[in-house]
Amino acid sequence: MVTLLPSVAAVTGGIEGVIKSINDPINSFAWGWPTVLLIAATGILLMARLGFMPIRRLGYGFRLMLKPTDASDKDGEITPFQALMTSLSATVGTGNIAGVATAIFVGGPGAVFWMWVVAFFGIATKYAEAVLAVHYREVDPLGNHVGGPMYYIKNGLGLSWLGGAFALFGMLAAFGIGNGVQSFEVARALGTWGIPTGITAVVMGALVFLVIIGGVKRIALAASAVVPFMAIGYVVVCLLLLVINAGAVPAAIGSIFSDAFTGEAAAGGAVGTVILQGFKRGIFSNEAGLGSAPIAHAAAKTSSPVRQGAIAMLGTFIDTIVICTMTALVIISSGAISGGESGSNLSIAAFNESLSGSGGIVTLALLFFAFTTVLGWSFYGEKCTEFLFGVKAIKPFRLVWVAVVVIGSIAGDRGIVWGLADTLNGLMAIPNLIALVLLSGTVYKLTRDYAFSE
Repeated sequence: MVTLLPSVAAVTGGIEGVIKSINDPINSFAWGWPTVLLIAATGILLMARLGFMPIRRLGYGFRLMLKPTDASDKDGEITPFQALMTSLSATVGTGNIAGVATAIFVGGPGAVFWMWVVAFFGIATKYAEAVLAVHYREVDPLGNHVGGPMYYIKNGLGLSWLGGAFALFGMLAAFGIGNGVQSFEVARALGTWGIPTGITAVVMGALVFLVIIGGVKRIALAASAVVPFMAIGYVVVCLLLLVINAGAVPAAIGSIFSDAFTGEAAAGGAVGTVILQGFKRGIFSNEAGLGSAPIAHAAAKTSSPVRQGAIAMLGTFIDTIVICTMTALVIISSGAISGGESGSNLSIAAFNESLSGSGGIVTLALLFFAFTTVLGWSFYGEKCTEFLFGVKAIKPFRLVWVAVVVIGSIAGDRGIVWGLADTLNGLMAIPNLIALVLLSGTVYKLTRDYAFSE
């Protein structure tokens, strides 16, 4: 029998081809060298202008994070700790597992060095973002504190159109970095256990709906309960595997430094590939400069922008310097890179090489990491949508968000999904970086006037 209808595979392949042809040229602009260098340069500028205060005050930030909320801090919906956990729930995701593996697969071990570099200066970027978010935040018609780049661009620079551009890119980016990528990687990881993507899609969609329907307070409660457990548990397991691979760890660390300035281990053999992959995957992981995390920190119960900034900057340190480094060392020391796998599959292979059967831990970590990322980014996307269309758009946004969780789990191609996420990240970062540079004087003044006496 001859059918005139094209197969599902043919239709899907055609759509993916069209998406790729449109996205590739945009991606080359949004995530080309100019944008990547702008992100790095902004971090360097802020770190220098602050006199390396974010590095010198890391200990102070940790003490504030563990300190009970001050009774005088009544403005806000969630505690400073919950704000950090909400932002970490969004940053600690597949970027820490699949993203790191992709960086090493394409750029070689040396890409990890450049992840560290962009994270080092990204600590200052994340600090400045949170300081400005709290300083310029507003109260919406529902009585909730709202803030982030769209508000400090509007209120600090008086450029509502640029704030709107950030909100538009942020809303769209949320569906990429915070939803589609996460759902896709979880479904593929569970697929290695024989679980159909359809089941993953329905279950994950239902769980996400139950949390985000309760708004930022429910998201913050879920993040505060899950994030510390999942982050500490994952690091402990990685440390155990590194003990097993102890003999190969020194060489692994050495290759990170030696390959950082050569292109021998990178695809195409170019040192530029090493640096670009390290920067891109590092930024994807910790999101410093993208402008996402300050949206969560704007909802914190705090009377001081600097106090919340000191807590916010811990997110970059924990995410990239600690968690991403653990993943990278396990992958490199295991020797799994020679197997030809990429993404989460490479991380799973590395765990299995180190300890037979431990690859299931990666799948479990992906489940937790990706689920909380979808929750955190739902809040970011929601606030961007609210800025553009008002509070009436909140409920429709949540319903669409859940629908994309389902669709992302069952459709897509790894290359296209990551490519779209990269593009949207870059477009989102540009307005935020412009604002950070122009408002760096405000960040410096607020920091200078703050008494670090606690």
